[in-house]
Amino acid sequence: MKIAAPKYTRDFYPDQMRTREWVESAWHEASRAAGFQPWDGPILETLDLYKRKSGDEIVEQLFNIASKGSQDLAVRPEMTPSLARMIVNKQSSLPRPIKWYTIGRMCRYERGQRGRLREFWQWNVDVLGIEGPVADAEVISVALDGLNRLGLTQDDIAVHINSRSMLSAMLSAAGIVEDRHPAVYAVADKRAKLPPAEIDNLFAKIGLSSDQLAKVKELFSLQSRTDLRLLADFWGNEKGLAEVALLDELFALLSSLGKEAYCRFDIGIVRGLAYYTSPVFEIFDIKGELRAICGGGRYDRLMETMGGQPMPACGFGMGDVVLGELLTERKIAPPGGPTIDDYVIATSPQLLADALHVVGRLRQLGRRVDFSPKGGNRDKLLKRAVETGAQRAILVGGPEWDSSRAVVVRDLSTRAEATISIDALVSGSAS
Repeated sequence: MKIAAPKYTRDFYPDQMRTREWVESAWHEASRAAGFQPWDGPILETLDLYKRKSGDEIVEQLFNIASKGSQDLAVRPEMTPSLARMIVNKQSSLPRPIKWYTIGRMCRYERGQRGRLREFWQWNVDVLGIEGPVADAEVISVALDGLNRLGLTQDDIAVHINSRSMLSAMLSAAGIVEDRHPAVYAVADKRAKLPPAEIDNLFAKIGLSSDQLAKVKELFSLQSRTDLRLLADFWGNEKGLAEVALLDELFALLSSLGKEAYCRFDIGIVRGLAYYTSPVFEIFDIKGELRAICGGGRYDRLMETMGGQPMPACGFGMGDVVLGELLTERKIAPPGGPTIDDYVIATSPQLLADALHVVGRLRQLGRRVDFSPKGGNRDKLLKRAVETGAQRAILVGGPEWDSSRAVVVRDLSTRAEATISIDALVSGSAS
């Protein structure tokens, strides 16, 4: 009986692994091109770390491990708590601003569905220690750069941007006390998934009056920052106007970074996590057929929650599952196939040791070299060399080898052949 992989996980055969490495390479390149430094943490964290950030209810969403010692542990479902823990532990000594990124394996115990699995890889980019929207613009720009490097353009993706602090100011102006704002956000986050009547019922359950409900519905019907500004002005909401001005500044900074064509104001983006404080954003495919590719925002109070000093912070997480679906739909794949530089062929089993001598010397030069472990039909071995993606086939054997220890070098793209000594081969004259 064959054994399947655990439910809602994936096997990565070489073809799939090549795609994953290509995606991760784009993420690394985009991060480092913007001056971000790599970091990592353990795949196991204390269960208390996640409870502190998200409350006791998070336990149901984790793969937690009954304690064999003094602490209950969990397999990490995200990286932000680990980031906060590490920052707080060395907060006074870290130079500012802190620009860090990481790519790691995550696990969440939840029902698998399209775009959501129990195991996934995620790219996190965070900026800490910078006040104002310039940091938010930076992380959004890097997220888009990473997607651009994979061949996705403004015809494929858009970033939807909103502000939690702006919403808070507007809800307060509507007469809704701050303690009820998180409940309003939670309902607003479901607007795209439920019928309007059901959304109204959920708002009513929060305890909103008919006047408050009317104002909330008016607020969440807005389509542009201009409409938002007009409504804040109409309500005489100075705090709201100031928050809209900060949102305008963020869009202006993104325009300066060349990202204006990707950016959309979206009053419906609130993000489900309670620790977000100001701008929040999600990146979607342009057709809106998939779940969010990426999500993030500003979380200025998290360091205090984790026992540290106040520190402004913002960042995002981008998983590989939805992104992989979008790349498949757009028929975007890694360029070329698996490649090596040279494929060394022993034309008979007796010459394997001699062929490996050639392999070893070429690898010492830094060339990527594979070889045939046994002799065989020349044409079949050359066909195998082509399948590996090699640039050259190097044949050890035949009269050339017997007479002068020379090899036949075959260019696999042009099929041109040349006979050359091993010394000349490894000197680089035949590279």
